[in-house]
Amino acid sequence: MPEPIQHPPRLILASSSRYRRVLLERLRVPFDVAVPAVDETPLAGESPAATALRLAEAKARAVAASLAADDAALVIGSDQVATFDNLQIGKPGTHDKALAQLQAMRGREVLFHSALCVFDSRTIDARCIDVITRVRFRGDLSDAALDAYLRAETPYDVAGSAKAEGLGITLLEAIESDDPTALIGLPLIALSGMLLAAGYPLWEAR
Repeated sequence: MPEPIQHPPRLILASSSRYRRVLLERLRVPFDVAVPAVDETPLAGESPAATALRLAEAKARAVAASLAADDAALVIGSDQVATFDNLQIGKPGTHDKALAQLQAMRGREVLFHSALCVFDSRTIDARCIDVITRVRFRGDLSDAALDAYLRAETPYDVAGSAKAEGLGITLLEAIESDDPTALIGLPLIALSGMLLAAGYPLWEAR
């Protein structure tokens, strides 16, 4: 692990997600937020993991491209793709679509690819990783229970239609992952390792 540099680069979260912003705040380091202009449409024949990794890096690079040449920054890009029955699951957007997603996933396993990319503007180096989370939904969920959950938490901007960090945990039977924050959208264990590898003084920047 490299020694922390005396004047660390600034951190930039390349995301419009409020969930990722709240997660990054857990590290108690200063950071800026920039919204990347990236088309998130999957490419034809692209695997879910490839989609997530491509978009995470594209978001980080898009924000880095807007920086001044002498702006030392570590840009954090992330993207999550959920898959069920080998098909990508998007954000439902509406109550009816969310209900249909949850009904289909009762008693079934959903795979979440939470891709992370850290782009170093000093070295033009991008480090990317895909953190996989397996989620099994309870099989005894009635339509009425699912409807009640959706009306209580309105998770229409979340792939999979359930917020594991909130009331959505009651819909789940099991979660299997190397990083408990990956499912929420930003794998903090992997991110911490990447920042330390880049020489960022993670524990000193308070």
